[in-house]
Amino acid sequence: MTEMKPLLSVQDITKAFPFPRDLLQRLRRQPGQAVHALNGVTLDIRRGETLGIVGESGCGKSTLARCLVRLHDCDSGRVLFGDTDIATLSGAARRAFNAKVQMIFQDPYSSLNPRMRVRQILTEALSVHRMRPAAEIPARIAELLDLVRLPMDAADKYPHEFSGGQRQRIGIARALAVEPQVLVADELVSALDVSVQAQVVNLLLALQDQLHLTVVFVAHDLRLVRHISHRVAVMYLGKVVEVGPTEALFSAPLHPYTQALLAAAPEIDPARRSRRVAAKGELPSPVNLPQGCLFNTRCPLAFERCFKERPALPASGDHRAACHLTQAEKE
Repeated sequence: MTEMKPLLSVQDITKAFPFPRDLLQRLRRQPGQAVHALNGVTLDIRRGETLGIVGESGCGKSTLARCLVRLHDCDSGRVLFGDTDIATLSGAARRAFNAKVQMIFQDPYSSLNPRMRVRQILTEALSVHRMRPAAEIPARIAELLDLVRLPMDAADKYPHEFSGGQRQRIGIARALAVEPQVLVADELVSALDVSVQAQVVNLLLALQDQLHLTVVFVAHDLRLVRHISHRVAVMYLGKVVEVGPTEALFSAPLHPYTQALLAAAPEIDPARRSRRVAAKGELPSPVNLPQGCLFNTRCPLAFERCFKERPALPASGDHRAACHLTQAEKE
């Protein structure tokens, strides 16, 4: 059986954010330094799935999310939407892509214009992308509020009149206004109280089923990712080190970093707490990346090859890891 072509395909992308050079560096003609946020990310996103992206803070999850919607342009590599390299899009084609791939931001307090009522926020999205004739916009706003389970009187209120969870629902409604195919949710619930996180996540699952959405769910909460995702990609220092079906990855992780990440996750039941030692030390600086495997400075299983050669993520297979150890076992 031939595997379905991915809806979004990320092919060996890199992204660095250079520091400005100071006067001394300029006089000495020294090269500037840069934060290497993405270091050769390759990933496919299948139509209709939820792909969870996890990793420690600073591993490049949010930068990858922004590259998917082209808020950042990649330094090298490419992101394909269908057969189209999104970096080549401009004008009407760029606006059409922006409508098809929408992002929901982490902070519901700063992602909404405080001077605009909800009705104005949604009208702006509908008007800019010409989703409805002017006469039909009020009815569409009512539909969107119903979709995200907000009362009709919410349309005439300002963002500050809502709770964090309600503001995030407004952000979801704004994204849905342009009828996207893909939603990129960047830390969707991390700014919310635990009591409302489940409500927002369950709403997203219901909307995905109802509207046949593809979802990229960026998060650091492993329990949420396990609950919502069909597949999971694990990132470390700007690179995908493991990707696989959710239950396979959580029950039998292949990469030592994934094993450490799961071992460090809190467990309420003492009987289920792991005795495995989590990754030692701190995340290396993304300014000066380690030679060889990026995880070699913290990996308890590192051997000579790990310090010389950077392992690549295998091109085929449903559950894959960029690790010399696991690849040697398969060989």
